[in-house]
Order: sequence, then C-alpha cells, then structure tokens
Amino acid sequence: MSFVELLARLGGMGRFQVTYVAALAIPLLMLASHNLLQNFTAGVPEHHCRPRPVANASAATVPLAVSVPWEGQLRPQRCRRFLEPQWHLLGTNGSANGTAGEAATEPCHDGWTYLDGIFRDTIVTEWDLVCDSQKLRQVAQSIYMAGILLGSSLFGVLSDKFGRRALHWCYLQLGAMGVGTAAAPSLLVYCVCRFLTGLAMAGVSLNSASLCMEWIPTEARAVVGTINGYCYTLGQFAGLPHWRQLQLAVSLPFFVFFFYSWLYVESARWQVTSGRPDLALRGLRKVARVNGRKEEGDKLSEEVLRALVRREPPLPGGAVAALVRTPGMRTVSCGVSFVWFSTSFAYYGLAMDLQGFGFNVYLSQLVFGAVDIPAKLLSVLVISCLGRRVAQGGSLALAGLCILANIFVPSELPALRMAFAVIGKGALAASFNCAYIFSGELFPTVIRQTGMGLGGTMARVGGMVAPLVRLTADVTPVLPLVIYGAAPIVSAIATAFLPETRNAALPETVQDIERRAGHVQDDDVAVPLSSTKSKDGA
Repeated sequence: MSFVELLARLGGMGRFQVTYVAALAIPLLMLASHNLLQNFTAGVPEHHCRPRPVANASAATVPLAVSVPWEGQLRPQRCRRFLEPQWHLLGTNGSANGTAGEAATEPCHDGWTYLDGIFRDTIVTEWDLVCDSQKLRQVAQSIYMAGILLGSSLFGVLSDKFGRRALHWCYLQLGAMGVGTAAAPSLLVYCVCRFLTGLAMAGVSLNSASLCMEWIPTEARAVVGTINGYCYTLGQFAGLPHWRQLQLAVSLPFFVFFFYSWLYVESARWQVTSGRPDLALRGLRKVARVNGRKEEGDKLSEEVLRALVRREPPLPGGAVAALVRTPGMRTVSCGVSFVWFSTSFAYYGLAMDLQGFGFNVYLSQLVFGAVDIPAKLLSVLVISCLGRRVAQGGSLALAGLCILANIFVPSELPALRMAFAVIGKGALAASFNCAYIFSGELFPTVIRQTGMGLGGTMARVGGMVAPLVRLTADVTPVLPLVIYGAAPIVSAIATAFLPETRNAALPETVQDIERRAGHVQDDDVAVPLSSTKSKDGA
C-alpha cells in the first residue's frame, strides 16, 4: 500500500482536506498584496522643486513659471529650479510668455512640492524619494526581495529538519513586521521591517505549498494548486490611498492566521520519513475521524506506516548537498532553478512598472490582476490534460515572446503595449501556478522543502534583480525588455529536460528520483522495512 492509497482509504479529498486547504489558502490572499505593495505605497506623484523664497512675496503670489524651468511648455521640471526668479518670462497679462534662455538653475535644496492626484501619501512623498534619491525606491523593493531570498533558503532547510509547522512563527513575524513597517519613522527602519517581512513571507509560501501537496490525493493536486493561485490573484486588488493604512490592512490579518494555525496537523509523510511514525499515526487517526473513517484509522499501526515509505540512510552532506549529489537530482534542481528565476524575474519586471504604461495605476493593477483568472484556469486544464512540462514550457515561451514583441511597438501605441504586457503577465501567472505544482512533485519528501526552498530562492533572486534591471534603460530604452523577454524563453527550453509528473505518485526518497530518471535499477532501491524481496522479485 502506498501513501496515496492510504489517504484514499482515510477519505481522499474529504472534509479534513477541504478545511485544511481553505485554512492554508486564505493567508495567500495577503501574500500578493505584500509582493506588489510598492506599486501603491511607493507611487510617484507629479512634483516639482519648491520655489526659492522671494522677498516681500508669498509663495502663492509668485507664479511657478518664474521659479521653475518647464519641459517643453508641458510641465515644470522635477529636479531643477532657477537660482533667481525669471520675471521676464511673464507677459503683460501675468501669464507665462517667453523662454528662460541660459538662466542658471540649481537642485531642489528646499525640497519638493507634490501635486494632488492618485498618490497623495506614499513613501516617496514622505521621504522625498525623487530625483537623486529616486533609485532608493527600487532599492527598497530589492531589499524586500532579498528577505524572501534568505527566507526561502532558511525555512526550506528548517522545515525539512523540524517540520512544516514552522508556519506558526512565519505568520506571527509577518504580522508584526508589517505593523512595524506601517509605523516606520524613517526609510532605514522601513527597509529593515520590509526585509524581515520578506523573510517570513517565504516561509508562509513554502510551507503552505508543501502542506497542501502532502495531504491531498494525486488527482486533486492541480485543482488545489490553482485554487491557491486564485487566492494569490484576488490579493492583487488591494489598494488604499494612504500608504500606512494600506500596510496595516494587509498585515493585521496575519495575527488571526497565527492563532488558528495551531490547529494545523503536521505532515504525516514528513513525520514518517523523519522516523516519527508515532506522531504520524496520531495525526492520521485524527484525519480519519474528521473524514468519517474512524474505523480505517483504528486499523493503522506504526509498522504499517513504516512500510509506506522507503527509508534511506542519512544523506551525505545534508539535504542541501543532496540537491546536486546525484544525476537525477542535478537535473531536477537545475531545471527548477531556471523556471523559478525566470518566472519571477519577468513577472516583477512587468508588474512593478505599472506607471510606465501611461494608464491609471489602479486600472492597470485591476487589469493585470484580472488576467490571472482566465490564465490560471487555462493552465490547470493544460496541466491536467497535457502534463506539467507542456504547461510550464508553453507559458514561459509565450511570456517571453510577448515581452520581446513590445520592443517593436512604438510608445505612441500605449494600448497595444499594454495588451502585450497583460498577455505576458497572464502567461507568467500561469507559469507560477504550474511551478508550485510541478516543483512539489519533482522533489522527494525527504528534501521537498529544501528543494522548494531552492526554487523560492531563485525566484527571489529574480525578483530582487528585476527592479534593478530597469536602470539599464539609461544605456538603451529597449534593453530591459530584451533581458526580461530572453530569460523565460531560455527557461522554456530548460523545462524540456525535466521529467513529466502527471498522474505519478510523489517520490519519497532521493533513490526514487534516480530510479525515475533511469540511473538506478529497482534492485538498487531500498525497499520498505517491513517487506522482503527474493531473487526472482516475488
């Protein structure tokens, strides 16, 4: 009997699994909000230098045109002002009429004036992250991604060693650091709190995915993975005009998640493979009771559970070394790294530049979020019918082509540029949806969290680098698009080397991976402790 068959005997996708998936999915609503938060909390309003004080005149009585140079008669320059008022620029009727010529200018030593609009209260207006300091916006987002990067590595290893219920601490830390961010008195404190928020967010994402994967039957994985993806999609629609209020709104619910997470049942797969069948037995009997299969639960014993999974000796070098020690694991680890890096890299390259499309940023966020709904529905159909590898490679290739297509679309056609970007973003959302399912099925139970942590780490490297790539536009405007588009196409090719996992049982040990890859024979694989095997295989 396999673990999949055991879950079927205990109710399959029963009341316990449905409740468990729902409890894990609700916090995912807030994860997307945190990831894309800086589209709103760091939005840049129209601004210009605060004019120099003029003797015997108030700022309201001095026309802006005599204090700040204009860009083509369209708007005042954002980062320069005149050293002296240029009164000759005014016509006889008091309106701007003339050119500044070679009038001397200087930086905005007295700060900036921010115009009322969509972004009235952001970290940009609070800490003047404009002009020479504008790069600090991207640095702040990259610091957040660095926190997720470290968290993916840290919580992946910790969860494989101490269990998936490290989720408790992650919920608490995410809520506390989110509140700390909202109360931040300076940009430094803001960045520190965002870093620690990202650290905890990685733990929530990794442990939620693994707990879902290890408690649900094989046939339900694609559907449950897509439900989780839709929760992430709905979380993209959060938006409030004041950045501190928005930060609190997406952080306070994690205190509620922390309190009810103590009701979670630890992964029985992990407990058995970690040599704790007594704890697994207790959890499985609880599952059986909730699903109305108490009799089946009473039939279980520790010996039966030990026979379910192949035990192997301690991995030489630990779980991290096991990711690259054998040929099959190297193929899986490299392929998963390519997929997660490029998906996150291109995704955040598009999603974090909503102001660059020239449309209302709230409308753009609505469209960018809404496209995930049909994209993820289509992805689950392809995942279920054609397989994980086709869905993963196809979505990455489509995303790359859409991003590259925008290189040839002139800026005078913003609607067409937006359309390509929306299709590309939808394809990347489908790629994320598939990656969560595919990655969990590729790695064995004994190091699944470490493997998922590797994928998460590479995703956060991509997310951390993505905003910085925007700075290459100073070299040539199309260079960011070339980089964002090439990465997913290369990864689509790498996906072809990964094994297909549709309708396959979850691997339990590293040797299962090598057997699937054809590097070892069945006779070389450890068998269950309660089984015996004769020379003829009977």
